Amino acid sequence: MKRILIVPILLVLLVGCVTTGPGGKKSLILIPTKTEVELGKEVVREVESTERVLTNTHVQNYVSTVGRKVARVCDRKDVTYTFKVLDSDEINAFACPGGFIYIYKGLMKKMDNEAQLAAVLAHEVGHIVARHSVKRLQAIYGYSIVMEVALGDKMGKTARQMVDAATGVILLGYGRENEYEADDYGILYAKKANYNPRGMVQVFQKFKEMEGRPPGTFEKLLMSHPPAGDRINNGNEEISKVGGTNLPYYESEYAAIKTLLE
Repeated sequence: MKRILIVPILLVLLVGCVTTGPGGKKSLILIPTKTEVELGKEVVREVESTERVLTNTHVQNYVSTVGRKVARVCDRKDVTYTFKVLDSDEINAFACPGGFIYIYKGLMKKMDNEAQLAAVLAHEVGHIVARHSVKRLQAIYGYSIVMEVALGDKMGKTARQMVDAATGVILLGYGRENEYEADDYGILYAKKANYNPRGMVQVFQKFKEMEGRPPGTFEKLLMSHPPAGDRINNGNEEISKVGGTNLPYYESEYAAIKTLLE
């Protein structure tokens, strides 16, 4: 019986409860940050082996600047956040473990202002703060295999399985409950970064317009995320709590960038 208890006790001593949201929210996380970042780097290699990164440095720097504004006010500071634009007309964005965030050019072309971009990036930062990918891996593999990786499996067979699983989570989506949580975090972080949080609802309204006639590039997002109408309602409710509707949208700044996306 004592040997059975050793693993969970050791896990708690090694990692324990960490911050996974605003207001001091805590969760038991079994995968250390260092391991999460290493897994994330492997996922990035997978992504960038199949997707083309946009070569326009002006656009990339702009998105990184907006993303860093959001990251500075988020509740997780133990990772370095990076932001990249993918050169595809797919309408989506996603977060990899360890702070690596991607947004597709196709989604940026649908936007009208910087507040909308900030909201999407803040949503993805919210996934990383909440450690949604890590929690999913823990749920899939349980204590023993996670412990094996956390204690130094590096990129052996077990770790490779977790990289493949993490990539699959990104492709299939985090689940609707996680998406609502990331929406809420994103609205708060956008507002704290001095963006009008209604930019998030504006993005959902664009999604709703596309729901009736989704192009192929939008189908993945529809399958993995809650209905846009529900996200609009949830977003408006969250905005009523956090305020910030007097903050700017930065339309002209974004208009200049949008001309570079054609």
